Amino acid sequence: MWYKKKKSTAPKTRKKLEDKSESELIEVLDVWFSRYIRLRDTMPNGYCRCISCGKIKHIEDIDCGHYFSRRHLSTRFDERNANGECKYCNRFDSEHLEGYRDNLIRKIGENEFMKLKVLKSSTKHFLQTELIEMINYYKNETKRLSTEKGIRISM
Repeated sequence: MWYKKKKSTAPKTRKKLEDKSESELIEVLDVWFSRYIRLRDTMPNGYCRCISCGKIKHIEDIDCGHYFSRRHLSTRFDERNANGECKYCNRFDSEHLEGYRDNLIRKIGENEFMKLKVLKSSTKHFLQTELIEMINYYKNETKRLSTEKGIRISM
């Protein structure tokens, strides 16, 4: 179009968690889970070691990387499967899973890694109440870690 559409001046209202769809709840949970994982893996000085390459990066340069893809809902929010990973490895390095696998096994052990591998293949459906409970849990944990470590985190 040759003209710009005006932005709405109506105030935005936020939907309550109870009124959100499953996909909307998963989207909100993704945000809080990612923040939690990044804070969990960050040292009090604001830096984190990438699970894949081992480089130390500032928390703003760290993603919540998953060894088993986020498309597997059964392991998407499993803390063993999610770790601080530099943005380069997570987004651009096709070989990153080699280093990730070795370091993940070092971190959680072969037995837990095999459990994750089996879990990845299972089907998972969350109830709305489960998703809301997880959102509240990770929101509270994120706030706790942020205060404990003295780190403010954004997405």
